[in-house]
Order: sequence, then C-alpha cells, then structure tokens
Amino acid sequence: MSLTLRLSALLLGFCLDLLLGDPHWMPHPVRAVGALIAGLEKPLRAVFPRGERGELAAGGVLVVLVGGISTGVTVLILWLCGRIHPWLAFAAQTALCYQLLATRSLQDESVKVYLALRDGTLEEARRAVSMIVGRDTDRLDRTGIAKAAVETVAENASDGVIAPLLCLALGGAPLGMLYKSVNTMDSMVGYKNDRYLYFGRAAAKLDDVVNWIPARLAGVLMCLAARPAGFDGKNAWRIFKRDRKNHKSPNSAHTEAACAGALDVELAGSNYYFGTLVEKPSIGDAMRPVEAADILRANRLMYATAFLAMVLFCGIPLLLSLA
Repeated sequence: MSLTLRLSALLLGFCLDLLLGDPHWMPHPVRAVGALIAGLEKPLRAVFPRGERGELAAGGVLVVLVGGISTGVTVLILWLCGRIHPWLAFAAQTALCYQLLATRSLQDESVKVYLALRDGTLEEARRAVSMIVGRDTDRLDRTGIAKAAVETVAENASDGVIAPLLCLALGGAPLGMLYKSVNTMDSMVGYKNDRYLYFGRAAAKLDDVVNWIPARLAGVLMCLAARPAGFDGKNAWRIFKRDRKNHKSPNSAHTEAACAGALDVELAGSNYYFGTLVEKPSIGDAMRPVEAADILRANRLMYATAFLAMVLFCGIPLLLSLA
C-alpha cells in the first residue's frame, strides 16, 4: 500500500474514532490480544520451571509469541484483503487504524467521572473513576477523584493516542498492532508483584523501550498545543522541563507534567494501591485546586494534541508526496 493510501486510511480512521469511539458490542483487536495473553500465560508457566530464571524465560517467550502473532495476523488480513481487491485492503487498514486509537473512548470514560462528580454522589464518582485508574478509590475525596481522572487523560494521551498515531503513520496497521500488543502485555502482566515480578519483566521493559520516543514527543506536542487550546503554554513548558522525570516509569510523567503546567494544577503525589500507601513525587504547582471541570479541560488539551500530531504525522507527509 502506498504512503498516500496508508496515511489517508489513518486520517479516516482517526475521524471514525472521534465520531464513534469504542462501542462495547463491536469485536476489538486489543481485546483479542488480551485474550491471547491470558490464554498463553498458564501453558507457558507450566512449560518453564518455577523460579526467577524460568519465569523470566516464560515471559520472554510470551512477548515473542504475542507480538509475532498479533503482527502476523494483521499482515495476513491485509494481504488477503488486497488479494480480493485493493479497496478492501484500504477499508481493512482504515478499520484497524480506527480501532487502535482511543481518543474518543478516553474522553467518554473520563467524562463519566465528571458527570458523577457534577450530578451524583461521592460513591458514584468513586465507582466511575475506579473504572479508569489502578489506585484505591475508596479514600478519595472529590478533589482526589478529579485529579485521578485528569492524570488518566494526560498519561493515556501518550500511549492511547500519540504513540499509536506515530506507529500507524510510520508502519500502518501492522506496526500499530505490534505497539498495542506490547502496551497490552505491559498493562496485564507488567506488575512488580509476586505473580508478575519476573514473568512480566520482559513485557514491562519492552514497553519502556517502545514508548521512550513517543512519550517525549507527546509531552512536547502537548506543550505546543496548550496555548492554541486556551491554556497556559508557558507554564506547560516550565513544568514539563522540571517535572517530566518525576515518576518511577521513564515515560509516564511527560504528558502529566505538560498537562499539569497547562492547567496550572498539581498532579500525582502519594496514593494508596491495594491498601498500601505508595509515596510518589508531585507534578506541577498547586496554583489552584483541581476541580471537576479540569477533566473537561484535560480532554480539550488531549484533543488539541492529537490534532497537532495528525498534522505532523500525516498532513505534512501527504502534502510533500503530492507536491
């Protein structure tokens, strides 16, 4: 498929994502990847010996199998569609681009938290935010709930929007699917607990590697998008440069720092996970308290960042190819 057709499919897929989001009734490739990961875990643990070395090896094989199968099936689908008709391959490429992006679904899920804060009880708001964060939510007050939702939008703007856009622009649906398979493995097995400390290490390390450039690029793009979106662009740059490394993960704080600076709020800090208080540095300055409306502001900033990324990743190459 030519560069023009591939980028045109991405542009169309991006628009479909904004219009339709992620209907839960529709089969989704990322859910299929999740089922593959869950299905392979038990047999891999059975094949390899227990203990550190065995679990490290099993986790490495998991990464190879899931990445290879996910990418291979995608290539096969596009090839079969192309054998039938080129426009069917274009339609398949468009559909995959649409499903590998999460801009609209990220907005939809976070806005549920905003609506619960605005119209519902504290318990309803805690229940809504528990669907999109990993921390304990039973201790959160309204400010903590709003902060958690804003952090989720900011962090996932990188691995749910900008990183997939970059991969899809560079390598089409196969590279996009490879990225999402790595990202999904990290979200399912990349935990530092007794079960996954060794088994999930390969997935976690690979996710750090593949997100190294996209995370930093997403942070820069969010800073650039802040002022056009109506936020504090100067402070976004200041906080981004100062606090973008305030996280144990090498990639997680870049967009959080840009968002905190743009909104003039403080994010992150210590939280409870599985009943244990985890000490974390804060990101940004508390120039004002975080409020429910900041969830909507974070989404506006995320959309502005996504549109800027589309112009850079797709618009400019398309114009150059047509020149």
